[in-house]
Amino acid sequence: MASHPGPAFAVAHPAHFIALGFGVGTLPRAPGTFGTLLALPLWWLLGAGVGPLAIGAILGLLFAIGVWACAVTGRHLGVADHGAMVWDEVVAFLLVLSIVPDDGSWQLAAFVLFRAFDIAKPAPIRQLETRFKGGFGVMFDDLLAAGYTLLVLAVFQRVLF
Repeated sequence: MASHPGPAFAVAHPAHFIALGFGVGTLPRAPGTFGTLLALPLWWLLGAGVGPLAIGAILGLLFAIGVWACAVTGRHLGVADHGAMVWDEVVAFLLVLSIVPDDGSWQLAAFVLFRAFDIAKPAPIRQLETRFKGGFGVMFDDLLAAGYTLLVLAVFQRVLF
């Protein structure tokens, strides 16, 4: 794996800045966790008073931008899915936040589950991660982790409530 990029790399190209989560990915420890946390303030900014169609359009745009940014940054780093690239976590967790109840306990549960699924990559996430290449592959596996998160939370909500 290529060395861990620093702040200078993050600002050297717009794609780097996006793929590295505005520099969060340059943190030396747990960049994916901090990238996921970055989605919270972005959700508070993006989700305030915006309808579901607009949120869907915004998430689609952020996903498309992420495909481009992660492809470019992966090429420049020499590693297709470098751990410092956290835009995939940001967008996938924004999707989760757009669906779970707007409540701290649900968001905390979603955060823990999302990180667990993103790290463990249960089937078929790991298999699909190797099948899809480039920026799309980087972004897509986190959408699957988001889907697993939402599925578990939906079952949990159905059983308890």
